[in-house]
Amino acid sequence: MAEIPPVAVNFEECTVNAIHPVDPRTDPRWRQLAEGPAGGLFTSPPWIQAVCDSYDFTPEARISVAPDGIPVGGFAWVTVSDMRGDRISALPFCDRADPMLSAPEAWAGLADDALATGTPLTMRCFSDNPATTDPRLRAAGEAAWHGTPLECTEEELHARISSTSRRNIKMADRNNVTVVASTELDAVHAFHRLHVRLRKNKYRLLAQPVEFFERIWQQFTGADGVITLLAEVDGEVAAGAMYLVWGDTLYYKFGASLSEYLPMRPNDALYWNALKLALSRGLRSVDWGISDLDQPGLVSYKRKWASEEHRVVTLRGGPDPTPKTEVGTMLGELTRLFTEPTVPDDISTQAGALLYRHFC
Repeated sequence: MAEIPPVAVNFEECTVNAIHPVDPRTDPRWRQLAEGPAGGLFTSPPWIQAVCDSYDFTPEARISVAPDGIPVGGFAWVTVSDMRGDRISALPFCDRADPMLSAPEAWAGLADDALATGTPLTMRCFSDNPATTDPRLRAAGEAAWHGTPLECTEEELHARISSTSRRNIKMADRNNVTVVASTELDAVHAFHRLHVRLRKNKYRLLAQPVEFFERIWQQFTGADGVITLLAEVDGEVAAGAMYLVWGDTLYYKFGASLSEYLPMRPNDALYWNALKLALSRGLRSVDWGISDLDQPGLVSYKRKWASEEHRVVTLRGGPDPTPKTEVGTMLGELTRLFTEPTVPDDISTQAGALLYRHFC
């Protein structure tokens, strides 16, 4: 799909609505925005609550309120102060957290307090968000986003996905790959173990702590909004993914698989089952998240699922982030040590719980 050009906003001429500080976890006006067309998973109260509870963050947010009392804009961030220094993330540990705006002029004033601190600020949003034209912000990176619209039948969707995907789905079926969908915490734990193994053995990275996944489950399970899909071969978990529902969208948030099972195509079985699940629940789309542009294989894979593609930009405000210091070098070296093949997975898991907070 062609890129939508950003809407230019004259920030000097905009009439600023009333700006109010709010707690995005509890304020009903923030929830109203998050549940509206400009909202999304990563600006939703339960997601922000799960992140802040897991990493001991205190979120800040501003909403723009029109003269009639209707909230028309919202922007949230977290200030992080640790051994890496001070920085503002809007928001941490998410694919993107677009400012929620009912109109371009609703952006005016929302970021003033965050930018006035003089602390480096980083945010990610769609490239057509009005915030991208704010002269106080500068582009610092770009990623690809994919999402599959679902205003169709299962048969129509099956015809729309790539022929390669259709062949791989059949191959997974021939290889007796079975996909189990679960809303239980045990499935989250099974997925996390797989997640730790993948990040450690393939990427030499630590995984986010299991407590984070548990808090996500706690926040979303009451609304039947968290589903774990596990692809099994002969009773062994070969691949898995964790999905969250917010509004009318199924969000793919975490995925992992074991390399020895990849020829059996468990990931294709997972993707197809996620699409069927979303259709069965009457959802309007599946959000596959973002992919770095230096991962062409992943970008190509997501394109196969009848998806639309847009760009997500990283924006920075205030001074540049602190260059890599001895602390950053130390964190990198600790990560390397704790992901050595000889290190037991449970030790790597504990290391992730101790250190992951500092990676935002």
